[in-house]
Formats: sequence, C-alpha cells, structure tokens
Amino acid sequence: MRLDRVVGVLTGATGGIGRPLAHSLATEGMRLILSARDPQRLDALARELPPGSVADAVAGDVARCDVRERLVERASRHGARVLVNLCGESRFGLLPRQAQPDIDALIATNLTAPIQLTRALLPDLQRHDEAMIVNIGSTFGAIGYPGYAVYCATKFGLRGFSEALARELSDGPVRVVYVAPRATRTGMNSFAAAELNAALGNAVDAPQRVAECIVEAMRNDSRRTGIGWRERSFARLNQIVPTLVDAAIARQLDTIKSYAFDPDGQETSR
Repeated sequence: MRLDRVVGVLTGATGGIGRPLAHSLATEGMRLILSARDPQRLDALARELPPGSVADAVAGDVARCDVRERLVERASRHGARVLVNLCGESRFGLLPRQAQPDIDALIATNLTAPIQLTRALLPDLQRHDEAMIVNIGSTFGAIGYPGYAVYCATKFGLRGFSEALARELSDGPVRVVYVAPRATRTGMNSFAAAELNAALGNAVDAPQRVAECIVEAMRNDSRRTGIGWRERSFARLNQIVPTLVDAAIARQLDTIKSYAFDPDGQETSR
C-alpha cells in the first residue's frame, strides 16, 4: 500500500517503538493522528515531526471507551485509511506474583483495546477503495514463555484476532497486517527482563529497526511478518514439535526464575 498522502491512526505513538515509527511514517508522507497517554509527550512528538505530517492528536488511554470514541471521531473526520494498533504493555514476573489490577490492565491494553478500536473504526475503513489495519504483536504471540504468561495470552489473542479478521475481510478493501517483533530495546522492558535477555544471549533490536520493518510490511501488504530468523524458526518449531521447545525452555527455567521480579519490582531470588 502506498503510504504517501494517506491519513493513519497510530496508537502508542510516544513509546519506544512508537516515536521512531511516527517519524518513519511521516517520512513516507503519511499524515498522522497520534494517540498516547501523556499529553506533554504527545505534544513534544507532534512538534518533532515534519510540518503538515500531524493531522490530529488524542491524549488518553485507549483502554478507556471514551478515549477510543474520541479517536474514532477524529479518524472519521480526517478520512483515516490506516489504523496501527501499537499501544501495548509488558510485565515480566511469575504468575502468582502478578497483581490482579496489573493482569486486568495488561489484557485491556494489549487485547481488548485494539479489538474494540478496530471494531469501531472498521465501517469507516471499509468505505475506502483501499485501507489497512496493522496489529503489532510479539514473538511471544507464537511461543508461550515462562515469566510472561499473561503477556503471551494477550499476544496469542492478538495474533488469532489478526488472522481471523484478515480472512473475514479478504473479499473487501481492508487488509490486515500483523507484525511480530522480538525483544526490543525500549522502556517497556524492566531491568530484570533486559538482564535476562543478556544472560540468555537473546537478540535485542533497536526500536528504529523495528519501525523500519513495520513500514516495510505496510508497503508490501504483508499479512504476517516476524522479525528475526531464529525467532521465526523457533515459533515454527513450536507449532510442529512443541515438545522440543518445551525441553529447550526447561533448560532455561532456573535462569528465568532467578531474574523474575515481584509486582513491586523487587528481585525475588537474586
């Protein structure tokens, strides 16, 4: 899909991936309706972007119905043809140490919000000759991983939603693109999660690289894009022979648990 002179909604615009993605989309010529929780950071981002590249901005938590309603109203007003569901949260920790409000917030932000925002905006998108929904998932949407049980549940759900919706809309003008980044160097990850990635030798991408991969997937109308050949291979193996992945992760379990934080961010065993 050509992105120049197209209006698109970007949630999570001021986050670690959101900011470089906003810059990349603006460079492509897209006019953006930016959405993020913090109004000061949102204003700062809008000032950074090239003149004319910001069509509108909506501050607030997209997990809230009233914020989504405002965002849909602005998108409809500006004739948006692209929705990028990027806003997300992550929390590393063993399940018994996760607080109920944190679990509820994770599900609301990562799964409920993108589904509801997509549902609300879809009738407008379907009025165009060409439109796109872009859902940003995770490698952990294909591989269940210790310390991320709830996060995995939300990203597995988003991947299933994206696949089903793509098939549901395959006879119309709206395309669904799903992009699954691997570990990314952003503030969303706790210190413990970053230390775990280092201990296990996991590849960690710069946010700009992830942003570039998302833009490329949008240009190419790629229904499914996974970042990292090793991660894609591991996800594929998990589909075909999950017991092999069980065994591989079991060998990492002591290390994973040694880095697990409790809900207050205190180290549990190190």
